[in-house]
Amino acid sequence: MRLQAQLGDVDFITGDYLAEVNIAENAEAYAAGKHPGYELSAWDGLEQTVDLLAEKRIKVIINGGAQNPKGLAEKTQQLINEKGLSLKVAYVEGDNLLPIIYDIKKNGLPHLDSDNSQVNIAKDTLALLESESKPIVSANAYLGAREIVKGLELGADIIIAGRVADASPVIGAAWYWHSWSDTDYDRLAGALIAGHLIECSAYVTGSNFAGFYEYPLDSLYDLVFGIAEVDNYGSCVITKHENTKGMVTEDTVKCQFLYELQGNIYLNSDVKGILDDVKVEEAGKDRVRVWGIRGAPPPPTTKLAIFYRAGYQSEILVNATGYATAKKWDMYERMMRFGLKRRGILDKFDVLDFQRVGVPQPNPRSQLNSTTYLRIFAEASDPAINIGLAQTMSEFAMQHFSGFHSSMDQRTAIPKPYLSYYPALYPQSSLHPSITLLSPSPSPSPSSLSTTLKTTPPPTFSPLTPRLSYNTHLPIPLTTRTRPTPLGTLTLARSGDKGSNMNIGFFIPTSLPSALPPSLQPAAYAWLRTFLSISKLKELMGDDWDDGFWVERVEFPGIMAVHFVVYGMLGGGVSGSKRLDGLGKGVADWLRDVVVEVPADFLDALGSKAEQRGYM
Repeated sequence: MRLQAQLGDVDFITGDYLAEVNIAENAEAYAAGKHPGYELSAWDGLEQTVDLLAEKRIKVIINGGAQNPKGLAEKTQQLINEKGLSLKVAYVEGDNLLPIIYDIKKNGLPHLDSDNSQVNIAKDTLALLESESKPIVSANAYLGAREIVKGLELGADIIIAGRVADASPVIGAAWYWHSWSDTDYDRLAGALIAGHLIECSAYVTGSNFAGFYEYPLDSLYDLVFGIAEVDNYGSCVITKHENTKGMVTEDTVKCQFLYELQGNIYLNSDVKGILDDVKVEEAGKDRVRVWGIRGAPPPPTTKLAIFYRAGYQSEILVNATGYATAKKWDMYERMMRFGLKRRGILDKFDVLDFQRVGVPQPNPRSQLNSTTYLRIFAEASDPAINIGLAQTMSEFAMQHFSGFHSSMDQRTAIPKPYLSYYPALYPQSSLHPSITLLSPSPSPSPSSLSTTLKTTPPPTFSPLTPRLSYNTHLPIPLTTRTRPTPLGTLTLARSGDKGSNMNIGFFIPTSLPSALPPSLQPAAYAWLRTFLSISKLKELMGDDWDDGFWVERVEFPGIMAVHFVVYGMLGGGVSGSKRLDGLGKGVADWLRDVVVEVPADFLDALGSKAEQRGYM
């Protein structure tokens, strides 16, 4: 936060501090009196930066208030008062529905994906509805920007919210700055995507970037965060402070645009963003223009993120070195299942998964190159079941295969309580959000002379409709003159989590040092959208594909991208997923490493760059 204020001119600093799970983890500690309820890093940033905010008249909008926005706001106002600064603080409430969640549950909690009959909702996810023994620890509805705008109109300099949506601080800043109305849907949708592009730390300035290997490695850490310059029409330029590390290119922006999308419609409490016609174009060094977003009235519901105590997790990691590794893991899994069955607990686990991680390197030059590990992941309602897993391992400790060894620390085998996630739909008209402006007077307390205003829901809603999903409408004949090459030689990609679902978008890069000549890029995209069908994605996923998953596919021709959502791939999602990569962030790089038949004309055009791109 301080660097954003210090290194250049900005009008607003916005911040998204809330992953879906950390607000729940802190809620438990807050309820037990062991945590202040707000994000400690949000206070750290405000404490470091408040003098600069006053000096440069920069406004701050953050959701770091988490479960206690009032507490962080009052602490911040007290600091301002003590320093004698001229800043006003406000806080947003109304997202926390925990006090009434059991009443809401009695009336039904439709799942976020319940409108899609093709989606199989994970059985363990539905445990919240089917059992009374799953205590709910947090229930937060995603709010929009309406309260933020009202706070700015009241004169607030710092607005602290709880669970407003990731992009809502940016929407609120642009809405207020340009004096938009709440029906300026195209403008609001553009600001929504501007917020989406800069809300994830340094993801738009070089972090988590699929093409990182073509840039000096020392330029890819200690990065500054992105800046969005939002114009009166909702279009934006993404940039960063000058003379800082990292980069803003067409490809870093496209990667972040494709991160955690829901498809071609981006839902927010204030607007639907329609993404089909998005365009991205370089506008100067570290400056990229984004436009073409259309808007529509928001849906009548918002997401209600519910976390509950689901049971206990444990994992065991054991290693194998060298010859006949596959047979070693076959034997070890049989042995463990035999022991668990003899104890009478094999069928008592909610989840029991034996995951083989890695493949030994052929003709290895070191033992580490010859070593892989087995991850045994378990979930159960009763911790005694998980303890039985550790006891079984101990029972057979000296009955192992040759080359067996384990990690030094096996504390992960001890059952650990975990929270599971249930995303529900909740009517916006049933919410009662508010904005409270604190008194800047040091005495009495900041809250005693505060002003609280209730806000109203959006004036118009448009219903949720089935999402688009299609293979390309413009297929081309696929050439037979191809060469087997990793898919990533021709494409970049980004993937991420949407609860129990995983999204992934592939695109033809345009700004990499090794990019295809501009004259060939449209032809490469024509190949990509024809080749990368729904059935081809399933094929690329190999053993990870499960017929219980459901795939949606859309195209973004303005950025030469193909986008998928794979429903159900992350199981319970967030903290409840059995996958090693429970957030799906590594799926893009895995699939880019899969060898496919790529047209030789493109590889010929890349020449030696193909080796750099594909590490062939």
